Amino acid sequence: MSDEFYMDLALNEAWKYQILTYPNPAVGCVICDKNGKILSIKAHKKAGYLHAEPMAILFALFNLNDEILNKFLNEYNVCFTQSFKTLTELNEADLDAKFCYEFILNNHGNLLNDASAYVTLEPCSHHGKTPACAILIKQLGFKRVVVSVIDENEIASGGIKILKEAGIDVKIGVLKEHTKKLMLPFKTWLSGNFSFYKLAMSANGVITGGIISNELSRTHMHKLRGVIDLLVIGGNTVRVDRPVLDARLANAKAPDVAIYSTKRDFDTDIALFSVKNRNVEILDNLEVINKPLVMIEGGEQMLKKIALGEILNVKWVLIYQSSEFKNADNIKLDVRLKPLYEGRLGDDRYGWYEVC
Repeated sequence: MSDEFYMDLALNEAWKYQILTYPNPAVGCVICDKNGKILSIKAHKKAGYLHAEPMAILFALFNLNDEILNKFLNEYNVCFTQSFKTLTELNEADLDAKFCYEFILNNHGNLLNDASAYVTLEPCSHHGKTPACAILIKQLGFKRVVVSVIDENEIASGGIKILKEAGIDVKIGVLKEHTKKLMLPFKTWLSGNFSFYKLAMSANGVITGGIISNELSRTHMHKLRGVIDLLVIGGNTVRVDRPVLDARLANAKAPDVAIYSTKRDFDTDIALFSVKNRNVEILDNLEVINKPLVMIEGGEQMLKKIALGEILNVKWVLIYQSSEFKNADNIKLDVRLKPLYEGRLGDDRYGWYEVC
């Protein structure tokens, strides 16, 4: 297979965690053996979690040797009093980075000698909350590393130099334009503000009338609410839907809320006003918002204002679409969207789109 094929797999995996890694970038990694067989496809899932490279390396070792998996489960469960029993449980967990790095170094058994790694972002060179990924790759005897884009962060960059000095073949720039799109939110919130619009609709385009998306989609959306700095919602949506706007399905802190409205006559019995440790403000001008990461929710009129460029600098739209039809009027807008990524959450489809 071509380098583009493997890098595309890494990109698709990273897109699944877009925004959820805030304030870190979304990063994906594919590990292949010396013959090009795929051993693992993983991504960085959340700030503080394992980086994409060690996550992929760890699961590559698990797939190569069941004894390594069993040893990891036994040692990790003892050290952290966990009860992990399966790869799925491990995949979804916040694994201790230091433990995982040391386990890899002590148990890799040279199984990844001459292996290849495909990474969307240059492996980091510094020891922060997690040890340096470039040094880990170097110590495991990888033969080749393909990188899509170089890390422009002076603190984290330098991984390519470490790899090259170790004699590893490094190729740079594969699908770099695609990765630049993946990295856009990260680069944008670092320099000021990244705002995006979220919309849920039925299979026939209905966006009103209560719950539309399935639980997987709603959980994904609650995870997003758990990491953003501010949630903006239209005043009419608040009055009609009387939402809570919390992040309970993700067991995360509810975001602060800004209600976009020229009128301030809101019933304070509406659930969103009763959430603890939340700041709620009513704004008639969204240009004053200076939070790094903002999610906007609302109805047809809000999206229309975004499409016309009247609200902030919103260029991205996140759409959840259920597989069910609803008996109501569908949304009617003349808006052109360019797909950036499309995936599935159970029976629902979802995707990131760019406003053209």
